[in-house]
Amino acid sequence: MQLLASFLTGVLLGAVFRLLGLPVPAPEALAGVVAIGGIWAGAALVNLFK
Repeated sequence: MQLLASFLTGVLLGAVFRLLGLPVPAPEALAGVVAIGGIWAGAALVNLFK
């Protein structure tokens, strides 16, 4: 449920940013999205071995 709420919040905010003519605060390339996943994975690994 939390994943769905996060996704819907992102969709809403993306629409608001576009309607206001502001740049969307998200990576425009797949590489940026993958980098965010890598940051999460690195943090998860540290938590695993802590």
